[in-house]
Amino acid sequence: MGSKDQRVDAYIADAPDFARPILSHLRRVVHAACPTVEETIKWSFPQFIYKGMFCNMAAFKHHCSFGFWKHRFVVRSLPASEQAGMGQFGKLTSVRDLPPAKAMTQYIKAAAALNDVGIKRIVRPKATSKRIVVPADLKAALQENTRAAAAFDAFSPSHKREYIEWLTEAKRAETRQRRLVTAITWIAEGKSRHWKYQNC
Repeated sequence: MGSKDQRVDAYIADAPDFARPILSHLRRVVHAACPTVEETIKWSFPQFIYKGMFCNMAAFKHHCSFGFWKHRFVVRSLPASEQAGMGQFGKLTSVRDLPPAKAMTQYIKAAAALNDVGIKRIVRPKATSKRIVVPADLKAALQENTRAAAAFDAFSPSHKREYIEWLTEAKRAETRQRRLVTAITWIAEGKSRHWKYQNC
């Protein structure tokens, strides 16, 4: 028999108005498809546990997300556009943004079957050989801010790349300059590029 966690009840109750129906729907579908699933809160948002990590949901200011721990095995067939953002179903703003309940049930049962047979989560190998090239403008800005420079040096390669990609993806010079100023402020505070979502 599965179990529900009162903290998940509180999480849903505290979510924005648009998010509560989405989270409640996801919760119902997960429990219906996997009756022995258990709930908990990890990383500040609801996690569903079935013979290990299983799937999760989260609410943000303007959207929700839902994803599977072993998503590469479960939802590989979804178009890339649907897999944008956190989770594998994009930024959810209503229940209609999700696949039909029947399809979701199939995904959930597939994920449960993976845990039944002990399939491990795919872990990407660490990119130890890929050299990180710091753009000239970021390098110059870091040289002028010793605190930011020290924090950036201590960042993991992935955190460094997140900032570098954010800058280099800017289409306009003014946008890039604004991002650079913001980046130096956040880096000096020891914050990763996506720090706003770490405690959501």
